[in-house]
Amino acid sequence: MNPQVDVVVRSELDIPADLDRAAVGIVIVDHGSRRDEANRCHEAFVADWKARFGYPIVEAAHMELAKPAIGDAFDACIAAGAATVVIAPYFLWPGTHCDRDIPALAAQAAHSHPNVRHLVTAPLGAHPLLMDVVEDRIQHGLAHAVGGAPQCELYAGSDRCRLR
Repeated sequence: MNPQVDVVVRSELDIPADLDRAAVGIVIVDHGSRRDEANRCHEAFVADWKARFGYPIVEAAHMELAKPAIGDAFDACIAAGAATVVIAPYFLWPGTHCDRDIPALAAQAAHSHPNVRHLVTAPLGAHPLLMDVVEDRIQHGLAHAVGGAPQCELYAGSDRCRLR
């Protein structure tokens, strides 16, 4: 299956006039890991995303295996003043977690907040910009392997990204 992806430039999107950006809470949720370092990487990514895009209410969450959970992040958004909460899965493809688990956890969190709207977005998918990210990782890995680039930030200090 090769899904077609239509890319719409953000400036071309029509955001409903009744949505106050300052009252929109964003929860960016990954799977969660038993490795604390992986969870901290996601949380740092979310903090960087918040700084870049300027939403005032943004929380990181993990679907399972780590805290904060989706419900905790949802509650934190409400406590910060969100009237709408958007849960954005930081997953590549639709699957059980994106199609069933995350929407169920979001609905469970929303149940305690009857006047708050919520939305679960699509996962990342085959977005053309992800193709650029994959190409960048391949080029950097090859350049590093032959001595033409430093090790990437994710594997710094390890023996990864070397030709074997």
